[in-house]
Amino acid sequence: MTRSSETRGRGHTHLAGVPTVGRPAGRPRRAALIGAAIGLAAIAVLFAIDAWAPQLFPSTLPSRAQDGFTLALSVLIESLPFIILGVLLSVVVQVWVPPGLIERWMPRRAWARRAVLSLLGMLLPVCECGNVPLARGLMIRGFSVPETLTFLIAAPIVNPIVILTTHQAFGWDGGILVARLVGGYLIANLIGWIYSRHPDPQALLTARFRAECAHDEHLDGSRMRRSLELFVRELRAVMPALVLGSAIAGAVQVLVPRDVLVAIGSNPVLSIFAMIALGLTVAICSNVDAFFALSFASTFTPGSIVAFLLVGPLVDVKMLALMRTTFTTRTLAGIVAVVISAAFVIAVGVNLLA
Repeated sequence: MTRSSETRGRGHTHLAGVPTVGRPAGRPRRAALIGAAIGLAAIAVLFAIDAWAPQLFPSTLPSRAQDGFTLALSVLIESLPFIILGVLLSVVVQVWVPPGLIERWMPRRAWARRAVLSLLGMLLPVCECGNVPLARGLMIRGFSVPETLTFLIAAPIVNPIVILTTHQAFGWDGGILVARLVGGYLIANLIGWIYSRHPDPQALLTARFRAECAHDEHLDGSRMRRSLELFVRELRAVMPALVLGSAIAGAVQVLVPRDVLVAIGSNPVLSIFAMIALGLTVAICSNVDAFFALSFASTFTPGSIVAFLLVGPLVDVKMLALMRTTFTTRTLAGIVAVVISAAFVIAVGVNLLA
């Protein structure tokens, strides 16, 4: 999506060169089959571990399965209000904000636009999952893919609630708060810069989302009707991904023995990898993840805590499932690689200075 692709008729934009096409007929069935396959695979792994290595877990298989279901349900319930808030904000941006109002305050230079957009999260008390539908709305409105990615990556960390809860959990000790804020801002702008060099930014998006962008040009009726249509469509797009991501998060947490993670917590390098792995899997809302990380502060190094606080909000399994509604698998793989690499470097620096 480029600035030249904008059309201003009703405040909507579309991706240039993308025809209006219907949704792939087999997509819902394929998504359901994938979800069922993942669920069956998780159950099979549980039985295999219980049969071959029961000593890894102190609790029985039924207890672990119940814990996994409880964790998955808690992630889902915790995320749902923010998803709805994010969808509402997306509708407001697409339908109710006058054309050019946001763009009027944006700098002209691309790097400066990304730098400003990456701070937009400071005005929005929405966690990472709620930012996905909002980012979709920004792209439909006409912001470029790199610009929107910069916002999407930075927003879960520069969120005002995240700043307050991180300070309440850690204060200024060990530089954890500063490292999280500065690190998240730098990672977001690094990703935005990398993808701004892409020769075809539209190729970063899924065909289904490009079709939805084209379809928006033909939404008719009053603002209220268009708002309702967009609200239902966005919920239908992100809710299956949220359910699947929550289920994966719950399964992974009962499949990975936490004693193994704690055993390597004092090593300055291995502890970083352990907390990165934990951040990828536990899928805790960024508004409260600092309190979860606080429970590891006496065992793990400060740098590893920072790595968890950076990786978790940006690329955990729930976030990746939601982002997959918009971005291709290849794009997500690149984002994960950049986030993990940058978080590791920042964490090593924190450990050296601590």
